[in-house]
Amino acid sequence: MSAKLRKFFSQLTYLPATGRLIWQAAGRWTLAWAVLLLVQGLLPAASVYLTGVLVDSLAASVGGGLSWASIRPTLIWAGLMGLVLVLTQVFQSILEYVRTAQSELIQDHLSQLVHEKSAALDLSFYESPESQDRLYRAQRDLKTRPLALLESAGSFVQSGVTLLAVASILLPYGWWLPLVLLFSTSPAFYVILRYNRLYHRWWEQTTTDRRWLQYFDTILTVDTVAADLRLFGFGPRFQAAFQRMRQRLRTERLVLMKQQSAARLGAGVLAALMAAGAMGWMVWQAFLGRVTLGDLALFYQAFNRGQGLLGNLLTNAGRIYDNVLFLENLFEFLEMQPQIVDPPQPVPAPAVLRQGIRFENVSFRYPNSDRLVFRDFNFEVPAGKIVAIVGANGAGKTTLIKLLCRFYDPVDGRILFDGHDLRELAVADLRRMLTGIFQFPVPYVSTVTENVAMGVPEAEPRRSEVQAAARRAGAHDFIMRLPAGYDTLLGKLFPSGTELSGGEWQRLALARSFFRQAPIMILDEPTSMLDSWAEVDWFDRFRELAAGRTAILITHRLMIAKQADMIHVLDAGEIVESGTHEALLAQNGRYAQSWQAQVAAPRTANGAAAPVLGVLPGAGVSAMDLD
Repeated sequence: MSAKLRKFFSQLTYLPATGRLIWQAAGRWTLAWAVLLLVQGLLPAASVYLTGVLVDSLAASVGGGLSWASIRPTLIWAGLMGLVLVLTQVFQSILEYVRTAQSELIQDHLSQLVHEKSAALDLSFYESPESQDRLYRAQRDLKTRPLALLESAGSFVQSGVTLLAVASILLPYGWWLPLVLLFSTSPAFYVILRYNRLYHRWWEQTTTDRRWLQYFDTILTVDTVAADLRLFGFGPRFQAAFQRMRQRLRTERLVLMKQQSAARLGAGVLAALMAAGAMGWMVWQAFLGRVTLGDLALFYQAFNRGQGLLGNLLTNAGRIYDNVLFLENLFEFLEMQPQIVDPPQPVPAPAVLRQGIRFENVSFRYPNSDRLVFRDFNFEVPAGKIVAIVGANGAGKTTLIKLLCRFYDPVDGRILFDGHDLRELAVADLRRMLTGIFQFPVPYVSTVTENVAMGVPEAEPRRSEVQAAARRAGAHDFIMRLPAGYDTLLGKLFPSGTELSGGEWQRLALARSFFRQAPIMILDEPTSMLDSWAEVDWFDRFRELAAGRTAILITHRLMIAKQADMIHVLDAGEIVESGTHEALLAQNGRYAQSWQAQVAAPRTANGAAAPVLGVLPGAGVSAMDLD
């Protein structure tokens, strides 16, 4: 078997998988949909049959004189014909309602599956460009492909039922007539399959290009970039990039469509010639007196409709295949499994740290990278202590946080909480031990209360607890000045929303971290967006805020780092200096030099304060960039 055939049959395995998914989402509605399709498929064949009978009955009535006895059968057949037309409309209306209910349930079910899978996958998935391509394709196909497959399958079944009934009507006139129908539409079917495959290949190959288009569109339309875009005037640059890429993709697609249209034209001409031949044969039979006028009318309707039905059948078969090709992306995404998983028998997570956190000979590299961020790295945070980590960009500070949160596992060595390897704990239990704030707080579009309470999403927030967390973060005062206080909707995405400053969003993120009563706090640049007055107030109270918890503080602001019980200077994945603030100043090393740069504030010739550009020796970056 050729590779193409193997690929074709492997892709068809997604058909039953899609069927199971549809049944899980809307089983009863799908059953009703199938029954209605069967009925809808039989009604057109009944209409074709009644047309022939009605014409013969009418001819007999006219030939026998206009008496009640001769007209009565014609009226009965005409009444039945009218009933079929009415039933067709009734069942079509019911089918549309059933299809809408079915599609809504399927859409909701698929969204839930994708959301659950997105939340379950590792952080590494979101840090991979290839994974971003896969997620883009899955999300794009989620909204259209399953429902399009359902529509195509429904039309296929309905056309198939009608076609079988029509073929049975044609058989008495010649056993070969159904074969003429089949052969007349086969070239068109080949064209559909071929170009569906080519289009799908082109779509896969241009995924990254379309993600670039999405990025350009975002830059040109979102509020967070609007100020920069107007100040620097770079809108035309992104507009031009968008248009260039759209023009290239449009040209490539139109070339494919031009080739497909030419091929379909040839197939259509061939089908028309074969239909004309069959009709000519039937007219000749009428001249010979072998068929009646009613037979001729019935044959014309049956063959003409049969050809259309078979064309529709094969077109929908092609569409089914086309949708299966795209659904492959969705199912591949849903079949992905996280690498960070629970152990077979998890160890209970400690409610409070009694010994502390320890890195033992930890080595780590990111997936698809050969560079080790840490090699035989050792590091300790005693329980109940505050440890600060400072260092230049790329030193490994953010990676250390990711390992602590078990977003990644070390390639060698182990990380211990009270003597237990993190891999021995259930992932959810481990992360419930942690709270904190990342470098860039997320501005959630929700009320103030909901923003803070996301620290414990499974609990019903009490206003008093939310307010207590906000007070600890220094956010209560500005919250009370908002239009609806703690019930104010934040963000400008929806009407009545109120936007916050960067520092206010950061205070809310701090409140969220305090709301979560976890024994370990991880704070990554917790005051980077606060003004100097607010920052002074915050770090004066920091030890009080962290009381009873083990805290890891990552900052480039050494005035905050000095509050820690122990400070580590991280460089290229190694701790190069450690000690208290006073001890590090006494060493007169990198930390001391950076401290002098930040605090001494040397003066320029005119007496103004010079820019703080203290550089850690060998780091090559400003001390202000120690993040």
